[in-house]
Amino acid sequence: MKKQYWFIVLTYIIAQLSAGPGGFLLYFQFGIGEHIESTENAILYASFYWLIGSFIVCLGITICLLWHERYQRNELIGKPVSIPISISWIISGVFIALIAQGIAASIEMYIFNIEPGSENTEMITSFIQQIPVLILVTSIIGPILEEIIFRKILFGVIYSKSNFIIAALISSLLFSVVHGDLEHTLIYTAMGFTFAFLYYQTKRIIVPIMAHVLMNTFVVAIQLFYKPLLDEIVSNFISSLF
Repeated sequence: MKKQYWFIVLTYIIAQLSAGPGGFLLYFQFGIGEHIESTENAILYASFYWLIGSFIVCLGITICLLWHERYQRNELIGKPVSIPISISWIISGVFIALIAQGIAASIEMYIFNIEPGSENTEMITSFIQQIPVLILVTSIIGPILEEIIFRKILFGVIYSKSNFIIAALISSLLFSVVHGDLEHTLIYTAMGFTFAFLYYQTKRIIVPIMAHVLMNTFVVAIQLFYKPLLDEIVSNFISSLF
């Protein structure tokens, strides 16, 4: 793996792991989150502020390290498709990702008896309501970094030594682990496979990046503005069955 790739991955890991200590520092040294009664929740609140800053720095470092590659073709993946075809893959990719999530969620619920819904997503959504700027991380910066690291770097490197299935599986499982929601590993792995497929088909990393950004933005919007309505519809539907 290229030296700059190692630096990017290391920077991303540091950004992720520093959220806890960073939140602790912001709370006790600068009073961020002190308006929250629970100390634990206050530190968690402050950690999201730290996460915003650390992800912005991480993205800046990543762009600088990859700047010289912006016009280079990835010969391991192949010749990129045209821009119009890329746009069509971005749009269709959002729907493919949502369908993949739906299928994975159904398998989890009906085969493994795992309750639908993610506590991780609900927690992040609740903090977005308190810290609106956090949506930059969840909908833009996060997806960009994840696609660069898990698709361009990890998938690309593993693919060069194996094949699509192995590369997509390993990179998708790691993608799932990073989200810290092991109960829904199947859903995150399905998403990872989808984005790896988009990258493999188009040979342009911008395609899974944009599909991921649009999908996350859609999911956050649903959680923020339409979740009560959807919950009511589902509840009424279930009640009508009995």
